[in-house]
Amino acid sequence: MDNPKQRYKELGDFLRTRRAKILPSQVGLPEGTRRRTIGLRREEVSFLSGVGLTWYTWLEQGRPITISSQVIESLARTLMLDKKETMHLYNLARLTPPTEIATYDNTVNPMLKHVLDNIEFSPATILDQRYNVIAWNRASEKLLYDYNKLDTSKRNMLRIMFTNEEYKKTIIDWESTAQSMLARFRIAYGKLVEDPYIKELVEELKSESKEFNSWWTMHNVEMEEEIVKSITHPILGELNFEYTSYMVLSDKNLRLTILTALPRSDTEKKIKQFLLG
Repeated sequence: MDNPKQRYKELGDFLRTRRAKILPSQVGLPEGTRRRTIGLRREEVSFLSGVGLTWYTWLEQGRPITISSQVIESLARTLMLDKKETMHLYNLARLTPPTEIATYDNTVNPMLKHVLDNIEFSPATILDQRYNVIAWNRASEKLLYDYNKLDTSKRNMLRIMFTNEEYKKTIIDWESTAQSMLARFRIAYGKLVEDPYIKELVEELKSESKEFNSWWTMHNVEMEEEIVKSITHPILGELNFEYTSYMVLSDKNLRLTILTALPRSDTEKKIKQFLLG
């Protein structure tokens, strides 16, 4: 017989022990000299995961509160859970785990991060199969969007494309670009149609974006292919790129996307002057 009180306590204890294992430096936070907490503080987990501090505190205290699949994913990413730990967290929350669980114990492996950091003048990002932004390089941060401004739970490329007004203003011909991204996402959706995280994402976007809600019913599909993308930068003006996407052989759930300056345009010259200036 299920004992809800014991299950909630187990869930809270599990989160607390995982929190204690993560060093601040592992998630980009300063170590500090007067930390009394082993690992991350509750408020740090709350901030990085995009959930309320009071709500997260109640969760660790074992209170009977509802938790969604998206929050599970966000906590798993913040606490760098491996697949077994993420599956355990789903089970404790009485949620159906996705068919394929992404691994967050090492956001990207060191070699892949090295490759990303050395793509100096081309915006590059690493996305998982759910279109979550996992990592990005300096060029992406300076030319496209600074994902550090978003809570971890909001760093989803589809969500950003359809609901982030600041980002939308940078896209030349946003409507065509957004429809193309949605059509490519539809291919991924076909493989993850029973994934609770994907179900919640789609339902939320249908309610938050009238364009998404309208275009989703069309069932348009596109394969990943090389295309030309144009953006407007607040300082550099119009920038034109060739978009390419590569599967990561060491992790089939990840792909690397790169925007390379369009040949015979002034984009490369403007980028180099800006990033080196």
